Amino acid sequence: MSASHSGSVEHMLRQVTPGRYDAYEALLRALAAPSSGQIWMLLWHGQSGSPDAQYGNMEIDGFQYAPCVTSAQELSASGWNRSYEVVDGLDVARTLYPDHYGLWLNPHSPGGGVGIPWLDLRRIATGLDRQPAGPLRLSEPGIEIPQFYALLAQNAHRTPALRSLRRAWVQPALGAPYLAIGLDVYDTSPAAVDSVRAMMQQSVGAVPEGLPVSTVAMTDEYDPVVMWMRASARPFYDREAHAAPQPQAQASARPQAPAAGYGYPPVHGGY
Repeated sequence: MSASHSGSVEHMLRQVTPGRYDAYEALLRALAAPSSGQIWMLLWHGQSGSPDAQYGNMEIDGFQYAPCVTSAQELSASGWNRSYEVVDGLDVARTLYPDHYGLWLNPHSPGGGVGIPWLDLRRIATGLDRQPAGPLRLSEPGIEIPQFYALLAQNAHRTPALRSLRRAWVQPALGAPYLAIGLDVYDTSPAAVDSVRAMMQQSVGAVPEGLPVSTVAMTDEYDPVVMWMRASARPFYDREAHAAPQPQAQASARPQAPAAGYGYPPVHGGY
């Protein structure tokens, strides 16, 4: 294994410091690239390729991480005396994130290395450009666009596949803030999805020019915007509430803390 395979990850890792989200994003991109994202996963049990192979585990601030090193040289420096396997960061991300496991790079190094929380592994697994860079600041939208919301609710009422709509103002660590619309559907068949997509297309004409709008599926249990909406944002359109109105508490407009485990965490030492 040539050193060049790990060089990009190691180079980007050295640039990461608290607050340098641009450097952290560059590290995620390096891990996501099959040509440069290889890492050495530390095996607590079993041998590489064996059915009983099991990654190591470390718990930081209540979150689980699998430790790894970024090169054969770092493996030697770590003193790890059990087995390991060399794999692409992309494959590791796909394996770990569904179980809410993150990845911790070079925990033996001075300063304790850098942790990649599971939500960022999800971004690697599903496409970095498809998900906003965390940590996110999420709140009720403060912008007044009643015409858009009214048209959206009207069109939603004519779309039987749609149960409810929620909204959030999303401020990523990098990039422009945007309005997110949460789509809660009864039916995920292709015809139903097409009807919901058409509903959004019919409604976005009422969005003020220059205001970015995105949608999220409320069925996505891994999406941090969805998790915040479920916890903190009441629907602004609810088909079932329209049928049988119920008193609702007003949602707080106070900005909420980012979804847990998103954005690179404080550095801690030790396995």
